[in-house]
Amino acid sequence: MSASSASGAARAASPSPPPPRSAPRRMELRALGGVLHREWVVFTRYWRSTTFSAVVEPTIFLLAFGFGIGALVAEVQGMAYLDFVGTGVVAMAVLFASVFPAMFGTYVKRRFQHTYDGILAAPIDVRELVTAEALWIGVRSGTYGLAPLLVASAFGLRPGWAVLLVPLIGILTGFGFAAMGIFLSSVVPSIDSFGYVISALVTPLFLLAGTFFPLENLPGWVAAGAVVNPLYHTVELVRGAVFGLAGASPLGHVLGLLAFAALMWTAAVVGMRRVLID
Repeated sequence: MSASSASGAARAASPSPPPPRSAPRRMELRALGGVLHREWVVFTRYWRSTTFSAVVEPTIFLLAFGFGIGALVAEVQGMAYLDFVGTGVVAMAVLFASVFPAMFGTYVKRRFQHTYDGILAAPIDVRELVTAEALWIGVRSGTYGLAPLLVASAFGLRPGWAVLLVPLIGILTGFGFAAMGIFLSSVVPSIDSFGYVISALVTPLFLLAGTFFPLENLPGWVAAGAVVNPLYHTVELVRGAVFGLAGASPLGHVLGLLAFAALMWTAAVVGMRRVLID
C-alpha cells in the first residue's frame, strides 16, 4: 500500500471533529408574537373559568381577613386594616395567577399534550418559547391583580393617581413568578411533586411578604429575610403606589423584582432546553 493510500485510510478511520456550535440567534419578535397569539386563541376558550378562580379566591381572602381581623384591628401603619390587606392581596393575586398556571400548565403541555414539540418544530427556539409563555402569564396575572383593589375601593379605599402603575408592577411580578413556575416544571420528577413546592415555597412567600400583617412584628431574622422575597417588594411597591407613602424609595424594590425576573428567566430557559432538546 502506498503512503498516500495509507494516510487517506487513516483520515477516513479517524472520527471527524464535531461541527462548531452556532451562536444563538437573536430573539425574533415574529416568533414571540406567534406563541402569544396561540396563547390568546386558547385563552378565549376557557377564560371564564380561569378568570373566575383568579378573581374570586383573592377576593375571599380580602373579605375574610379585612372584616375578620379588621373587626379587632382598626388601623395598621396609619391605614385602615381593610386598606392594608386590600393592597397586600394584590401581590397574592398576582402570585397565584402566575406561578400555578406556569407550573401545572407548562408541565401538562410538555409531558402529556406535547404542545411544545409542535411549537419547536416551527422556527421558534426555547428562549422565545419561554419568554412568550412567561410574558403572557405575566400580563394576565397583572390584570387579575387589580380585582382586590376594585373590591377594596367599593369598601372605602381611595387610591392616589399612582395606582395606574399597579398593573405594571403586577406584570413584572407575574413575569418573574411565571418564569419560576416554568423552571420548576422542568425539574420536578412528577406532577405530584408540586405539592412540596406549594407547601414549602409558595405559601411562605405570600405569608411572609407583609400581605396580612406588618413584618416589623416578626422576629428580626424573619423581617430581614424579606429582602430576598420578591413578593415583599411587590407589596411595598403596590402600597407606595396606592397611598403615595412619604419617603418610600421604589428603586430598590424595582431592582429586586428585575433581578428576580432575570434570574428565573435564565433558569427557565436552561431547564426547558434540557428537557425539550438536550
